[in-house]
Amino acid sequence: MLELKDISCSVKGGSRGKILDHISLRIKKGSFTVITGPNGSGKSTLADIIMGIKTPTTGKIFLESRDITNQTITERAEDIAYSFQQPVKFKGITVYDLLNIASGELIAPEEASKHLKKVGLNPEDYLTREINDKLSGGELKRIEIASVLARPAKLFIFDEPEAGIDLWSFDNLIKIFKKLKKEQKTIIIISHQEKILKLADEIIILEKGKIKSKGTPSEILPQIKGAKP
Repeated sequence: MLELKDISCSVKGGSRGKILDHISLRIKKGSFTVITGPNGSGKSTLADIIMGIKTPTTGKIFLESRDITNQTITERAEDIAYSFQQPVKFKGITVYDLLNIASGELIAPEEASKHLKKVGLNPEDYLTREINDKLSGGELKRIEIASVLARPAKLFIFDEPEAGIDLWSFDNLIKIFKKLKKEQKTIIIISHQEKILKLADEIIILEKGKIKSKGTPSEILPQIKGAKP
């Protein structure tokens, strides 16, 4: 479904040098993949490269056997939906507006309501609200996920979806991901959270820009726990 071949990313003149060092991996269609690792290991950079936000120094990216390496973000957005670590706020734009933009067409309020219900939000309370500072971190996160799910995408990427939300919102987030897994969506999540790691079909550990190891939760979680001081 998604294949990365020999992906590297370097910063010229930066103190970090090479952020990603010859990464090659395959993500199967309908799989739930979690990428984890220490801070600074290149996880978010890898997600950004898949989406087209950043350009690799070397390597190729294939989506369903199509070379998308030179595609723009706009072109990739037709097939890839991306959820940022920190949801973006839009002054003057309502939740309904955002869901229309995300879907790429004008959708009926009933259809928009279905997406909000998927993330545990009451459409009557949120559909006409502006996406601004009056919404909590958990509300913004779930609205962003609803907008991601509104896209007719082939691949869904979530960069640390647990960031900035409370425990109650996190528990609801887990329910959303369990539902998506049952629907066999192709999902990549960047996360440190054990509850999310346990949902994975495959966990990939990045360290210093390289793939340290990969495998099922039963294979990888003992390694992670054993590495903690």
